[in-house]
Amino acid sequence: MSETLDIQRPAKELIAALKDVGAATIAGTLGHMGFRNPHMVGPVSQSRGKTIVGPALTLQFMPQRPDLFSEGEYADPETQLHRHVLYHVQEGDVVVVDARGDMSSGVFGDMMSTYFKGRGGAGIVIDGCMRDRPNVEKLDLSLWLRGWTPNYHVQTSIYPNAVNVPIACGGVTVIPGDIIVADDDGVVVLPVAMAARVIEESQSHHEWEEFSRSKLMAGGSLQRYYPLHDDARAEYEEWRERARTPQGL
Repeated sequence: MSETLDIQRPAKELIAALKDVGAATIAGTLGHMGFRNPHMVGPVSQSRGKTIVGPALTLQFMPQRPDLFSEGEYADPETQLHRHVLYHVQEGDVVVVDARGDMSSGVFGDMMSTYFKGRGGAGIVIDGCMRDRPNVEKLDLSLWLRGWTPNYHVQTSIYPNAVNVPIACGGVTVIPGDIIVADDDGVVVLPVAMAARVIEESQSHHEWEEFSRSKLMAGGSLQRYYPLHDDARAEYEEWRERARTPQGL
């Protein structure tokens, strides 16, 4: 069993509340809070239409150096730390891998992905590649990657160095336990301490956007309805009250 540290997982209520909030809304909300770029550049959806929300388990790769790393994949499998991050997977977790943007090393393949699926993981995010695409796709996993390669994880120039440490993935700092939200727009990193505030502001934003969308679809003024102008605030409040009042009361 892995001796690496496990993560502190956020409250299930936070995860549940974020499931209906898209990556774009979270990124925009964080942007207004000073988090200028919570979006990972590089990993893109390999499974269109899927959305994940869950805490991050992290895996860090480094450039190979012969005095620090010996392959030993089958001679001593436990030296391969990409296995160890999977040992920690609980239902709903997201494995996030800093593979240094390497396009020639398949971090996980068929068997590791099968194990991840069996553990109930929510999804995998890699600033790099996976391998065994035909078999992995049969597992119907939620994946955000740079691409695919036939090479195994240490075949070329990188090796797994640490599990559940702070990493940089797609240009974004990821702390173990951070909330990962990913959909067709991409992957964003939400610090747990910001989650409640993001949820509150996102819900408010969603409400007025619904109102504005209906007005724009009816030919309303862009200047008046997006973003919502102060002159339209009373109209919006009236619409919101009607929407929240059960019919007939």
